[in-house]
Amino acid sequence: MAVDEHPGNLRRVSLLLSGIRDGTDDDKLAAGFLLMATMVALVRANVGDSYETFWHTPLTIRIGDYGISLDLKHWVNDAAMTLFFFVVGLEVKRELTIGELTDRTRAAVPLVAAIAGLALPAALFLLLNPSGEAAGAWGVVVSTDTAFVLGALALVGPRCPARLRVFILTLAVADDIGALAIIAFFYTDELRLGYLLLGGVGLLLILQFLRLEVWRGIAYFIVAAGTWVAFYRSW
Repeated sequence: MAVDEHPGNLRRVSLLLSGIRDGTDDDKLAAGFLLMATMVALVRANVGDSYETFWHTPLTIRIGDYGISLDLKHWVNDAAMTLFFFVVGLEVKRELTIGELTDRTRAAVPLVAAIAGLALPAALFLLLNPSGEAAGAWGVVVSTDTAFVLGALALVGPRCPARLRVFILTLAVADDIGALAIIAFFYTDELRLGYLLLGGVGLLLILQFLRLEVWRGIAYFIVAAGTWVAFYRSW
């Protein structure tokens, strides 16, 4: 999509992202909470069993006869992180359309760096663990913790150039997408193609909403929630 074809769409994305940012009050405050939560979690994880007990508390969401039951850890990992990457994806989209990455040669650099960031750790891991059960864990070392990357950038603040921030953000997102693809293709024992196709239909429907310039949040929420359920059930 050319930048000048749908300026209204770009403004809406920019306003939505600005609204989300305003809701966090202050990036440094959010980064401080992240650091504090990490320190508390490290202490709790090494004192007794209460930490593990808490995160294994089951939580069920049910509508009629249909429901999903997960423990708190998986609700965070599989559901809440979806919202997190949605917000991060909005920022990358804005940079691709009206920001630093409108020049596609700039966008290619973090993508190449992300590929290298996936391949080199995996190669080094396999070099040190060429056989045995440990060799199967090579996919663990390829992922980037995007939340901590953003937290570190927030703590650096204005001293971090905008172009560097966009580069690191794009690299981290691309790296995480690659890591998720590795999990899907190499660490999934069984794929349910019916649910997978249903999730693909949901994505196509969202793209159709965008093409038709549908801007009702409830429509996106319903389709996105259904798409998430379909993809979750596919493995």
